[in-house]
Order: sequence, then C-alpha cells, then structure tokens
Amino acid sequence: MTQAHHGDTVRVHLTGRRQDGRIFATTRGREPVEATIGDGKLMSGFEEGVVGMTVGERKSIRVPPEKAYGPWIPELMVDVDKEDFPSNITPDVGKALNVRHPDGSVLEVVITAVSEKTVTMDANHPLAGESLDVDIHLLEVKQAAPISLDG
Repeated sequence: MTQAHHGDTVRVHLTGRRQDGRIFATTRGREPVEATIGDGKLMSGFEEGVVGMTVGERKSIRVPPEKAYGPWIPELMVDVDKEDFPSNITPDVGKALNVRHPDGSVLEVVITAVSEKTVTMDANHPLAGESLDVDIHLLEVKQAAPISLDG
C-alpha cells in the first residue's frame, strides 16, 4: 500500500477536538482536505502524524501546542483606551476584529473584556496554548515527483 511521505500530496478526512471534546474543525459531510506534507499550510504536528500512514488507514493523534497553534502569549493581550477605540464599532466581549498595522498586515483580535475606560483584546490564535486531538482518515496519496539530478 502507498505510504504518505514528506512532499506527497494527501487527501484526508479529519476531525479536530479540543481537550474538552469540543470540535474545532471537521471535514465529515464535506470535501476532504488536500495538502502537501511539508508546505506549512497545516499544523506541523498534523503533518507529522500523517507521515507513514497508508491509504485507508485511520488514527488519532494528540498535537501539542508547539506543533499546533503555538503557546498562549500574555504579551498579545492589549488594553486600548475606550477614547482611542473606533466610534463606529461597539466593543462587545467575543467580537472578532481585524486590526491593520502600519505596514499593511492584518491581525485578527478578539475582545475579551470591556470596562468603563478600556477594551481588552487578545491577538493570540483562539487555539493557542492547547493540545489538540485529531482523528485522521487517509484517503489518497499523490507521491511527490522524484527529483532528477540529470542535466
């Protein structure tokens, strides 16, 4: 049977759960995910879990934070004076906002607290700091083309 290796393109069905059992992602009832192992589009821990699997195989893995969405970083919590908060946005706890940096990059933040004078926003990924459980079903492997060293 065909095994998945670094550089191969794979199609998988997956279900990802937080430690409390809540599902954060699933492809059940939808199209499977297609990705190339090692291109960095998926969590590194997920990619490592797929390597060595054979077509048709199913397995469950636990992905630690450093191989998922990274650690939760306290410095990414920011308090903004309400006076400096855009007047056209109502600051509600749980609201996600896109903040544009001077260099043009965009960062998604979530409002975590609102007081009389400040709005607290969290720029960590919502799954940062969490170990995640992922059920994988490998459906297909398209092997990477061999590298030719001929001139």
